[in-house]
Amino acid sequence: MTQPVSLLVCALGGEGGGVLSEWLMDTARRAAYPAQSTSIPGVAQRTGATTYYIEVLPTPLAELNGKQPVFSLNPVPGALDALVSTELLETARQISLGMVSVERTRVFSSSSRSLTTLERMPMGDGRLDTQALLDVVTQFSHESQVWDFSAMAKAQGTMVSAVMLGIIAASGLFPMARAHYEATIGTGGSSAASLRGFAAAFERVRNAKAVQAMLADENTVQSVPLTHETALDVFPAPVRELAALGFARLCDYQHRHYAMQYVQRLLLVWEAEKAMDTSHANHHTATCEAARWLALWMAFDDIVRVADLKSRASRRQRVAMEVKQQDGELLRVFEHFKPGVPEFAALLPAWLATPLLRWDKARVWRGREPLALALKIGSHSVGGMLALRLLAGLKWLRPYGSRFAVEQQDIQQWLDAVCAGMREHHGLGLELAMCGRLIKGYGSTNERAKRNLQHILQYLAPPDVNPSPLWRANAVRQAREAALTDEAGQALDQRLQALGAPQRAVAEQPLRFIRSAGRTKPD
Repeated sequence: MTQPVSLLVCALGGEGGGVLSEWLMDTARRAAYPAQSTSIPGVAQRTGATTYYIEVLPTPLAELNGKQPVFSLNPVPGALDALVSTELLETARQISLGMVSVERTRVFSSSSRSLTTLERMPMGDGRLDTQALLDVVTQFSHESQVWDFSAMAKAQGTMVSAVMLGIIAASGLFPMARAHYEATIGTGGSSAASLRGFAAAFERVRNAKAVQAMLADENTVQSVPLTHETALDVFPAPVRELAALGFARLCDYQHRHYAMQYVQRLLLVWEAEKAMDTSHANHHTATCEAARWLALWMAFDDIVRVADLKSRASRRQRVAMEVKQQDGELLRVFEHFKPGVPEFAALLPAWLATPLLRWDKARVWRGREPLALALKIGSHSVGGMLALRLLAGLKWLRPYGSRFAVEQQDIQQWLDAVCAGMREHHGLGLELAMCGRLIKGYGSTNERAKRNLQHILQYLAPPDVNPSPLWRANAVRQAREAALTDEAGQALDQRLQALGAPQRAVAEQPLRFIRSAGRTKPD
Protein backbone atom coordinates (compact mmCIF):
# COMPACT_ATOMS: atom_id res chain seq x y z
CA MET A 1 0.00 0.00 0.00
CA THR A 2 1.08 3.53 -0.77
CA GLN A 3 -1.76 5.15 1.17
CA PRO A 4 -1.78 5.53 4.98
CA VAL A 5 -4.04 3.30 7.05
CA SER A 6 -6.58 5.50 8.89
CA LEU A 7 -8.12 4.94 12.31
CA LEU A 8 -10.58 7.06 14.29
CA VAL A 9 -10.74 6.47 18.05
CA CYS A 10 -13.71 7.84 20.06
CA ALA A 11 -13.40 7.90 23.84
CA LEU A 12 -15.19 9.71 26.66
CA GLY A 13 -13.42 11.67 29.35
CA GLY A 14 -11.31 9.61 31.73
CA GLU A 15 -11.18 6.53 29.51
CA GLY A 16 -7.58 7.02 28.41
CA GLY A 17 -8.10 7.99 24.79
CA GLY A 18 -5.06 10.25 24.90
CA VAL A 19 -2.93 7.48 26.36
CA LEU A 20 -4.11 5.12 23.63
CA SER A 21 -3.16 7.64 20.95
CA GLU A 22 0.33 7.99 22.46
CA TRP A 23 0.68 4.20 22.67
CA LEU A 24 -0.14 3.84 19.00
CA MET A 25 2.34 6.53 18.00
CA ASP A 26 5.09 5.02 20.19
CA THR A 27 4.40 1.57 18.74
CA ALA A 28 4.68 2.89 15.18
CA ARG A 29 7.96 4.60 15.99
CA ARG A 30 9.25 1.49 17.73
CA ALA A 31 8.50 -0.55 14.60
CA ALA A 32 9.94 2.21 12.36
CA TYR A 33 6.74 3.11 10.53
CA PRO A 34 5.80 6.74 9.79
CA ALA A 35 2.66 7.86 11.63
CA GLN A 36 0.74 10.94 12.69
CA SER A 37 -1.94 11.59 15.31
CA THR A 38 -4.36 14.47 15.87
CA SER A 39 -7.23 14.94 18.33
CA ILE A 40 -10.42 16.98 18.63
CA PRO A 41 -11.66 17.55 22.21
CA GLY A 42 -15.25 16.65 23.01
CA VAL A 43 -17.83 18.64 24.94
CA ALA A 44 -18.75 18.35 28.62
CA GLN A 45 -21.95 16.75 29.98
CA ARG A 46 -21.79 13.80 27.57
CA THR A 47 -22.66 15.65 24.35
CA GLY A 48 -19.73 14.23 22.43
CA ALA A 49 -16.52 12.25 22.79
CA THR A 50 -12.94 13.25 22.20
CA THR A 51 -11.82 11.82 18.88
CA TYR A 52 -8.28 10.81 18.01
CA TYR A 53 -7.29 10.36 14.39
CA ILE A 54 -4.27 8.20 13.59
CA GLU A 55 -2.68 7.48 10.24
CA VAL A 56 0.13 4.95 9.76
CA LEU A 57 1.92 4.37 6.46
CA PRO A 58 2.44 0.60 6.09
CA THR A 59 5.83 1.14 4.50
CA PRO A 60 8.92 1.13 6.77
CA LEU A 61 10.96 4.31 6.95
CA ALA A 62 13.97 2.45 5.60
CA GLU A 63 12.16 1.82 2.31
CA LEU A 64 11.13 5.45 1.74
CA ASN A 65 14.67 6.55 0.82
CA GLY A 66 14.36 9.79 2.74
CA LYS A 67 10.91 10.70 1.45
CA GLN A 68 8.34 11.99 3.95
CA PRO A 69 4.69 11.01 3.56
CA VAL A 70 1.94 13.64 3.74
CA PHE A 71 -0.72 12.79 6.34
CA SER A 72 -4.20 14.22 6.81
CA LEU A 73 -4.97 16.26 9.92
CA ASN A 74 -8.55 15.05 10.17
CA PRO A 75 -10.60 12.05 9.01
CA VAL A 76 -12.30 12.19 5.63
CA PRO A 77 -15.93 10.94 5.65
CA GLY A 78 -16.17 7.57 3.97
CA ALA A 79 -12.39 7.09 3.81
CA LEU A 80 -11.80 5.52 7.23
CA ASP A 81 -10.26 2.07 7.44
CA ALA A 82 -11.40 1.48 11.01
CA LEU A 83 -13.38 3.08 13.85
CA VAL A 84 -12.90 2.12 17.50
CA SER A 85 -15.36 3.56 20.02
CA THR A 86 -15.99 3.07 23.73
CA GLU A 87 -19.67 4.04 23.65
CA LEU A 88 -22.44 2.72 21.43
CA LEU A 89 -24.32 5.97 20.87
CA GLU A 90 -21.05 7.72 20.01
CA THR A 91 -20.40 5.02 17.41
CA ALA A 92 -23.81 5.65 15.85
CA ARG A 93 -23.18 9.40 15.92
CA GLN A 94 -19.95 9.01 13.98
CA ILE A 95 -21.79 6.81 11.47
CA SER A 96 -24.47 9.48 11.10
CA LEU A 97 -21.71 11.98 10.25
CA GLY A 98 -20.75 9.80 7.30
CA MET A 99 -17.39 8.70 8.70
CA VAL A 100 -18.05 5.00 8.14
CA SER A 101 -18.23 3.34 4.74
CA VAL A 102 -19.93 0.04 4.00
CA GLU A 103 -17.27 -0.81 1.44
CA ARG A 104 -14.27 -0.06 3.63
CA THR A 105 -14.66 0.67 7.34
CA ARG A 106 -14.32 -1.90 10.09
CA VAL A 107 -16.09 -0.89 13.29
CA PHE A 108 -15.11 -2.04 16.77
CA SER A 109 -17.52 -0.65 19.34
CA SER A 110 -18.29 -1.22 22.97
CA SER A 111 -21.90 -2.09 23.73
CA SER A 112 -21.77 -0.11 26.98
CA ARG A 113 -23.70 3.14 27.29
CA SER A 114 -22.89 6.41 29.05
CA LEU A 115 -26.28 8.11 29.04
CA THR A 116 -26.57 11.62 27.64
CA THR A 117 -28.11 14.47 29.61
CA LEU A 118 -31.29 14.30 27.52
CA GLU A 119 -31.59 10.57 28.26
CA ARG A 120 -31.29 11.16 32.01
CA MET A 121 -33.86 13.94 32.24
CA PRO A 122 -37.16 12.00 31.78
CA MET A 123 -38.63 10.38 34.88
CA GLY A 124 -39.34 7.28 32.80
CA ASP A 125 -37.00 5.32 30.60
CA GLY A 126 -35.45 7.97 28.36
CA ARG A 127 -32.75 5.72 26.95
CA LEU A 128 -32.39 5.33 23.22
CA ASP A 129 -33.21 1.90 21.84
CA THR A 130 -30.03 -0.19 22.00
CA GLN A 131 -31.17 -2.53 19.27
CA ALA A 132 -31.71 0.38 16.89
CA LEU A 133 -28.15 1.58 17.52
CA LEU A 134 -26.81 -1.91 16.90
CA ASP A 135 -28.74 -2.13 13.64
CA VAL A 136 -27.13 1.12 12.50
CA VAL A 137 -23.65 -0.25 13.24
CA THR A 138 -24.32 -3.50 11.40
CA GLN A 139 -26.00 -1.90 8.40
CA PHE A 140 -23.48 0.85 7.65
CA SER A 141 -20.14 -0.84 8.37
CA HIS A 142 -18.10 -3.22 6.29
CA GLU A 143 -17.42 -5.39 9.35
CA SER A 144 -18.40 -4.87 12.96
CA GLN A 145 -17.65 -6.31 16.35
CA VAL A 146 -19.71 -5.07 19.30
CA TRP A 147 -19.17 -6.17 22.88
CA ASP A 148 -18.60 -4.62 26.30
CA PHE A 149 -15.09 -3.14 26.47
CA SER A 150 -15.70 -1.63 29.93
CA ALA A 151 -16.68 -4.97 31.48
CA MET A 152 -13.48 -6.57 30.21
CA ALA A 153 -11.39 -3.66 31.47
CA LYS A 154 -12.95 -3.91 34.94
CA ALA A 155 -12.47 -7.68 35.01
CA GLN A 156 -8.75 -7.19 34.28
CA GLY A 157 -8.40 -4.24 36.68
CA THR A 158 -7.30 -1.79 34.01
CA MET A 159 -8.53 1.07 31.85
CA VAL A 160 -10.53 0.61 28.67
CA SER A 161 -7.65 2.11 26.66
CA ALA A 162 -5.63 -1.08 27.19
CA VAL A 163 -8.52 -3.15 25.88
CA MET A 164 -8.82 -0.95 22.80
CA LEU A 165 -5.10 -1.30 22.14
CA GLY A 166 -5.48 -5.09 22.18
CA ILE A 167 -8.41 -4.84 19.75
CA ILE A 168 -6.43 -2.68 17.33
CA ALA A 169 -3.39 -4.96 17.54
CA ALA A 170 -5.42 -8.13 16.97
CA SER A 171 -7.35 -6.63 14.06
CA GLY A 172 -4.19 -6.49 11.94
CA LEU A 173 -5.10 -2.96 10.89
CA PHE A 174 -1.58 -1.63 11.32
CA PRO A 175 1.62 -3.44 10.26
CA MET A 176 3.15 -3.49 13.76
CA ALA A 177 3.60 -6.84 15.52
CA ARG A 178 2.12 -7.80 18.87
CA ALA A 179 5.54 -7.60 20.51
CA HIS A 180 5.81 -3.94 19.50
CA TYR A 181 2.53 -3.09 21.24
CA GLU A 182 3.47 -4.99 24.40
CA ALA A 183 6.87 -3.33 24.53
CA THR A 184 5.17 0.07 24.35
CA ILE A 185 3.00 -0.74 27.35
CA GLY A 186 6.04 -1.81 29.32
CA THR A 187 6.29 -3.97 32.40
CA GLY A 188 5.87 -3.52 36.14
CA GLY A 189 3.49 -1.33 38.16
CA SER A 190 0.21 -0.51 36.45
CA SER A 191 1.66 -1.88 33.20
CA ALA A 192 0.92 -5.41 34.38
CA ALA A 193 -2.82 -4.66 34.52
CA SER A 194 -2.65 -2.95 31.12
CA LEU A 195 -0.96 -6.00 29.65
CA ARG A 196 -3.71 -8.22 31.07
CA GLY A 197 -6.40 -6.07 29.45
CA PHE A 198 -4.44 -5.98 26.19
CA ALA A 199 -4.02 -9.76 26.12
CA ALA A 200 -7.67 -10.45 26.97
CA ALA A 201 -8.91 -8.23 24.14
CA PHE A 202 -6.28 -9.55 21.72
CA GLU A 203 -7.29 -13.16 22.29
CA ARG A 204 -10.99 -12.40 22.06
CA VAL A 205 -10.71 -10.63 18.73
CA ARG A 206 -8.43 -13.28 17.25
CA ASN A 207 -10.69 -16.13 18.27
CA ALA A 208 -13.08 -16.65 15.38
CA LYS A 209 -15.66 -18.44 17.48
CA ALA A 210 -15.73 -15.61 20.01
CA VAL A 211 -16.12 -13.09 17.19
CA GLN A 212 -19.30 -14.83 16.03
CA ALA A 213 -20.64 -14.82 19.57
CA MET A 214 -19.86 -11.11 19.88
CA LEU A 215 -21.74 -10.28 16.70
CA ALA A 216 -24.84 -12.02 18.05
CA ASP A 217 -24.59 -10.64 21.58
CA GLU A 218 -25.54 -6.99 21.97
CA ASN A 219 -24.61 -6.78 25.67
CA THR A 220 -22.04 -9.11 27.18
CA VAL A 221 -24.11 -9.88 30.25
CA GLN A 222 -22.87 -12.36 32.79
CA SER A 223 -25.50 -14.95 33.63
CA VAL A 224 -26.78 -15.11 37.19
CA PRO A 225 -26.32 -18.51 38.81
CA LEU A 226 -29.72 -19.74 39.90
CA THR A 227 -30.99 -22.82 41.63
CA HIS A 228 -33.36 -24.57 39.25
CA GLU A 229 -36.95 -24.11 40.33
CA THR A 230 -39.58 -26.41 38.87
CA ALA A 231 -42.20 -23.79 39.71
CA LEU A 232 -40.80 -21.62 36.92
CA ASP A 233 -41.15 -24.35 34.30
CA VAL A 234 -44.84 -23.58 33.81
CA PHE A 235 -43.98 -20.24 32.22
CA PRO A 236 -43.02 -19.87 28.54
CA ALA A 237 -39.35 -19.18 27.79
CA PRO A 238 -39.51 -15.34 27.58
CA VAL A 239 -41.39 -15.12 30.89
CA ARG A 240 -39.26 -17.79 32.54
CA GLU A 241 -36.07 -15.85 31.85
CA LEU A 242 -37.37 -12.73 33.61
CA ALA A 243 -39.10 -14.71 36.35
CA ALA A 244 -35.85 -16.53 37.16
CA LEU A 245 -34.09 -13.20 37.67
CA GLY A 246 -36.97 -11.96 39.81
CA PHE A 247 -36.96 -15.16 41.84
CA ALA A 248 -33.23 -14.83 42.52
CA ARG A 249 -33.63 -11.17 43.49
CA LEU A 250 -36.35 -11.91 46.03
CA CYS A 251 -34.49 -14.88 47.51
CA ASP A 252 -31.61 -12.49 48.13
CA TYR A 253 -33.97 -9.76 49.36
CA GLN A 254 -35.93 -11.86 51.85
CA HIS A 255 -36.09 -15.65 51.54
CA ARG A 256 -37.32 -18.44 49.28
CA HIS A 257 -40.84 -18.40 50.68
CA TYR A 258 -41.19 -14.75 49.66
CA ALA A 259 -39.86 -15.59 46.19
CA MET A 260 -42.47 -18.35 45.85
CA GLN A 261 -45.14 -15.77 46.63
CA TYR A 262 -43.78 -13.82 43.65
CA VAL A 263 -44.22 -16.90 41.44
CA GLN A 264 -47.78 -17.45 42.66
CA ARG A 265 -48.70 -13.84 41.94
CA LEU A 266 -47.15 -14.01 38.49
CA LEU A 267 -49.10 -17.19 37.76
CA LEU A 268 -52.36 -15.26 38.17
CA VAL A 269 -51.32 -12.84 35.43
CA TRP A 270 -50.10 -15.66 33.21
CA GLU A 271 -53.35 -17.60 33.58
CA ALA A 272 -55.38 -14.50 32.72
CA GLU A 273 -53.25 -13.73 29.66
CA LYS A 274 -53.29 -17.35 28.49
CA ALA A 275 -57.09 -17.42 28.69
CA MET A 276 -57.39 -14.21 26.65
CA ASP A 277 -54.60 -14.90 24.14
CA THR A 278 -54.91 -18.63 23.43
CA SER A 279 -52.79 -18.41 20.28
CA HIS A 280 -50.00 -16.49 22.05
CA ALA A 281 -50.06 -13.91 19.26
CA ASN A 282 -48.96 -11.21 21.71
CA HIS A 283 -45.88 -13.20 22.81
CA HIS A 284 -46.76 -13.09 26.54
CA THR A 285 -45.90 -9.37 26.73
CA ALA A 286 -48.21 -8.61 29.65
CA THR A 287 -46.79 -11.39 31.82
CA CYS A 288 -43.24 -10.32 30.91
CA GLU A 289 -43.97 -6.76 32.02
CA ALA A 290 -45.61 -7.98 35.21
CA ALA A 291 -42.61 -10.23 35.95
CA ARG A 292 -40.26 -7.28 35.63
CA TRP A 293 -42.09 -4.67 37.68
CA LEU A 294 -43.51 -7.07 40.26
CA ALA A 295 -40.02 -8.25 41.25
CA LEU A 296 -38.79 -4.67 41.60
CA TRP A 297 -41.80 -3.62 43.66
CA MET A 298 -41.66 -6.61 45.98
CA ALA A 299 -37.98 -5.82 46.64
CA PHE A 300 -38.77 -2.28 47.77
CA ASP A 301 -35.97 -0.25 49.33
CA ASP A 302 -35.87 0.24 53.08
CA ILE A 303 -33.17 0.92 55.67
CA VAL A 304 -32.47 -2.80 56.05
CA ARG A 305 -31.91 -3.23 52.32
CA VAL A 306 -29.64 -0.19 52.16
CA ALA A 307 -27.51 -1.49 55.02
CA ASP A 308 -27.30 -4.90 53.36
CA LEU A 309 -26.10 -3.52 50.04
CA LYS A 310 -23.61 -1.12 51.60
CA SER A 311 -21.99 -3.84 53.70
CA ARG A 312 -21.38 -6.39 50.94
CA ALA A 313 -17.87 -7.33 49.91
CA SER A 314 -18.76 -6.78 46.25
CA ARG A 315 -19.50 -3.13 46.97
CA ARG A 316 -16.14 -2.57 48.58
CA GLN A 317 -14.45 -4.22 45.61
CA ARG A 318 -16.39 -1.96 43.25
CA VAL A 319 -15.44 1.16 45.22
CA ALA A 320 -11.78 0.11 45.27
CA MET A 321 -11.87 -0.37 41.51
CA GLU A 322 -13.61 2.97 40.92
CA VAL A 323 -11.05 4.93 42.97
CA LYS A 324 -8.23 2.83 41.45
CA GLN A 325 -6.83 1.67 44.77
CA GLN A 326 -3.27 0.42 44.45
CA ASP A 327 -1.47 -2.20 46.52
CA GLY A 328 -0.42 -0.78 49.87
CA GLU A 329 -2.95 2.07 49.80
CA LEU A 330 -5.53 2.48 52.56
CA LEU A 331 -9.18 2.97 51.64
CA ARG A 332 -11.72 4.43 54.05
CA VAL A 333 -15.40 4.40 53.15
CA PHE A 334 -17.97 6.38 55.15
CA GLU A 335 -21.66 5.67 54.76
CA HIS A 336 -24.10 8.51 55.39
CA PHE A 337 -27.58 7.73 56.69
CA LYS A 338 -30.36 10.03 57.84
CA PRO A 339 -33.27 7.77 58.80
CA GLY A 340 -36.38 9.47 60.10
CA VAL A 341 -39.41 8.31 62.02
CA PRO A 342 -41.05 6.73 58.90
CA GLU A 343 -37.98 4.54 58.32
CA PHE A 344 -38.02 3.23 61.89
CA ALA A 345 -41.80 2.91 61.97
CA ALA A 346 -41.70 0.80 58.81
CA LEU A 347 -40.19 -2.07 60.80
CA LEU A 348 -42.72 -1.83 63.63
CA PRO A 349 -46.16 -3.44 63.63
CA ALA A 350 -49.07 -1.18 62.74
CA TRP A 351 -50.28 -0.78 66.31
CA LEU A 352 -46.91 0.75 67.23
CA ALA A 353 -46.14 2.50 63.95
CA THR A 354 -49.44 4.39 63.67
CA PRO A 355 -49.17 6.45 66.89
CA LEU A 356 -45.48 7.05 66.23
CA LEU A 357 -46.16 8.42 62.74
CA ARG A 358 -49.08 10.47 64.08
CA TRP A 359 -46.78 12.02 66.71
CA ASP A 360 -44.12 12.86 64.11
CA LYS A 361 -46.71 14.40 61.78
CA ALA A 362 -48.05 16.54 64.64
CA ARG A 363 -44.52 17.84 65.27
CA VAL A 364 -44.19 18.86 61.62
CA TRP A 365 -47.57 20.60 61.67
CA ARG A 366 -46.44 22.59 64.70
CA GLY A 367 -43.58 23.96 62.59
CA ARG A 368 -40.86 21.61 63.77
CA GLU A 369 -38.36 19.91 61.49
CA PRO A 370 -39.03 16.19 60.82
CA LEU A 371 -37.16 14.11 63.35
CA ALA A 372 -34.18 12.37 61.72
CA LEU A 373 -30.96 10.79 62.93
CA ALA A 374 -27.88 11.79 60.92
CA LEU A 375 -25.36 8.96 60.95
CA LYS A 376 -21.86 8.67 59.52
CA ILE A 377 -20.64 5.09 59.67
CA GLY A 378 -17.22 3.97 58.53
CA SER A 379 -17.77 0.67 56.78
CA HIS A 380 -13.99 0.17 56.63
CA SER A 381 -13.88 -0.24 60.41
CA VAL A 382 -14.86 -3.31 62.41
CA GLY A 383 -17.42 -1.38 64.45
CA GLY A 384 -18.98 0.25 61.41
CA MET A 385 -19.23 -3.01 59.52
CA LEU A 386 -20.76 -4.76 62.52
CA ALA A 387 -23.37 -2.00 62.84
CA LEU A 388 -24.31 -2.35 59.17
CA ARG A 389 -24.48 -6.13 59.32
CA LEU A 390 -26.62 -6.01 62.47
CA LEU A 391 -29.03 -3.66 60.73
CA ALA A 392 -29.01 -5.81 57.59
CA GLY A 393 -29.75 -8.84 59.75
CA LEU A 394 -33.09 -7.32 60.73
CA LYS A 395 -34.67 -8.43 57.47
CA TRP A 396 -36.45 -11.19 59.42
CA LEU A 397 -38.39 -8.35 61.05
CA ARG A 398 -39.51 -6.87 57.71
CA PRO A 399 -42.63 -9.07 57.15
CA TYR A 400 -43.97 -7.99 60.55
CA GLY A 401 -43.52 -4.29 59.82
CA SER A 402 -46.27 -1.83 58.95
CA ARG A 403 -44.78 -0.83 55.61
CA PHE A 404 -44.50 -4.43 54.43
CA ALA A 405 -48.24 -4.90 54.95
CA VAL A 406 -49.05 -1.67 53.09
CA GLU A 407 -46.78 -2.56 50.17
CA GLN A 408 -48.31 -6.03 49.81
CA GLN A 409 -51.80 -4.55 49.84
CA ASP A 410 -50.89 -2.02 47.11
CA ILE A 411 -49.19 -4.72 45.03
CA GLN A 412 -52.26 -6.94 45.20
CA GLN A 413 -54.52 -4.04 44.20
CA TRP A 414 -52.39 -3.45 41.10
CA LEU A 415 -52.27 -7.16 40.16
CA ASP A 416 -56.04 -7.50 40.58
CA ALA A 417 -56.52 -4.60 38.19
CA VAL A 418 -54.11 -6.19 35.69
CA CYS A 419 -55.95 -9.51 35.76
CA ALA A 420 -59.38 -7.85 35.55
CA GLY A 421 -58.27 -5.74 32.60
CA MET A 422 -56.73 -8.76 30.89
CA ARG A 423 -60.04 -10.64 31.04
CA GLU A 424 -61.65 -7.79 29.08
CA HIS A 425 -58.92 -7.04 26.53
CA HIS A 426 -55.25 -7.92 26.16
CA GLY A 427 -54.28 -4.32 25.44
CA LEU A 428 -55.88 -3.08 28.66
CA GLY A 429 -54.14 -5.74 30.73
CA LEU A 430 -50.79 -4.94 29.11
CA GLU A 431 -51.11 -1.19 29.75
CA LEU A 432 -52.03 -1.81 33.38
CA ALA A 433 -49.09 -4.20 33.78
CA MET A 434 -46.76 -1.55 32.40
CA CYS A 435 -48.03 0.85 35.07
CA GLY A 436 -45.76 -1.02 37.46
CA ARG A 437 -42.89 1.12 36.17
CA LEU A 438 -44.46 4.10 37.94
CA ILE A 439 -43.25 2.69 41.27
CA LYS A 440 -39.72 3.93 41.83
CA GLY A 441 -37.55 5.85 44.24
CA TYR A 442 -37.96 6.06 47.99
CA GLY A 443 -39.46 8.38 50.57
CA SER A 444 -41.78 11.07 49.20
CA THR A 445 -40.98 10.11 45.59
CA ASN A 446 -42.17 6.56 46.18
CA GLU A 447 -45.31 7.69 48.00
CA ARG A 448 -46.18 10.11 45.20
CA ALA A 449 -45.67 7.36 42.60
CA LYS A 450 -48.03 5.02 44.43
CA ARG A 451 -50.68 7.75 44.69
CA ASN A 452 -50.43 8.30 40.93
CA LEU A 453 -50.86 4.59 40.26
CA GLN A 454 -53.84 4.30 42.60
CA HIS A 455 -55.47 7.31 40.93
CA ILE A 456 -55.10 5.70 37.49
CA LEU A 457 -56.48 2.38 38.77
CA GLN A 458 -59.46 4.09 40.37
CA TYR A 459 -60.51 6.59 37.71
CA LEU A 460 -59.35 5.15 34.36
CA ALA A 461 -59.25 1.35 34.61
CA PRO A 462 -62.73 0.27 35.87
CA PRO A 463 -65.45 -0.68 33.33
CA ASP A 464 -67.87 1.96 34.64
CA VAL A 465 -65.47 4.71 33.45
CA ASN A 466 -66.02 3.80 29.79
CA PRO A 467 -67.54 0.63 28.30
CA SER A 468 -64.77 0.38 25.69
CA PRO A 469 -61.67 -1.46 26.97
CA LEU A 470 -59.69 0.00 24.05
CA TRP A 471 -60.53 3.52 25.21
CA ARG A 472 -59.49 2.69 28.75
CA ALA A 473 -56.25 1.07 27.55
CA ASN A 474 -55.39 4.22 25.62
CA ALA A 475 -56.33 6.40 28.60
CA VAL A 476 -54.16 4.37 30.98
CA ARG A 477 -51.24 4.59 28.55
CA GLN A 478 -51.58 8.37 28.20
CA ALA A 479 -51.84 8.88 31.95
CA ARG A 480 -48.85 6.64 32.63
CA GLU A 481 -46.68 8.45 30.09
CA ALA A 482 -47.78 11.81 31.51
CA ALA A 483 -46.95 10.70 35.06
CA LEU A 484 -43.44 9.82 33.93
CA THR A 485 -42.94 13.18 32.24
CA ASP A 486 -42.47 15.43 35.27
CA GLU A 487 -42.09 14.83 38.98
CA ALA A 488 -44.54 17.54 40.01
CA GLY A 489 -47.40 15.79 38.21
CA GLN A 490 -48.66 18.80 36.23
CA ALA A 491 -48.61 16.84 32.98
CA LEU A 492 -50.59 14.05 34.64
CA ASP A 493 -53.23 16.47 35.94
CA GLN A 494 -53.62 18.02 32.49
CA ARG A 495 -53.96 14.59 30.88
CA LEU A 496 -56.51 13.46 33.50
CA GLN A 497 -58.56 16.59 32.83
CA ALA A 498 -58.43 15.95 29.08
CA LEU A 499 -59.65 12.38 29.67
CA GLY A 500 -62.51 13.54 31.85
CA ALA A 501 -61.07 12.07 35.05
CA PRO A 502 -60.77 14.03 38.30
CA GLN A 503 -57.41 15.56 39.06
CA ARG A 504 -55.33 14.29 41.93
CA ALA A 505 -56.02 15.72 45.35
CA VAL A 506 -53.48 18.30 46.45
CA ALA A 507 -51.24 16.78 49.08
CA GLU A 508 -51.18 18.66 52.36
CA GLN A 509 -47.91 20.42 53.08
CA PRO A 510 -47.16 22.48 56.20
CA LEU A 511 -46.11 26.11 55.75
CA ARG A 512 -43.30 27.33 57.98
CA PHE A 513 -42.74 31.04 58.56
CA ILE A 514 -39.19 31.87 59.62
CA ARG A 515 -38.34 35.28 61.03
CA SER A 516 -35.34 36.84 59.33
CA ALA A 517 -32.43 37.33 61.71
CA GLY A 518 -31.44 40.64 60.13
CA ARG A 519 -34.92 42.16 59.94
CA THR A 520 -35.30 45.67 61.39
CA LYS A 521 -38.43 47.56 62.41
CA PRO A 522 -39.67 50.26 59.98
CA ASP A 523 -39.20 53.91 60.93
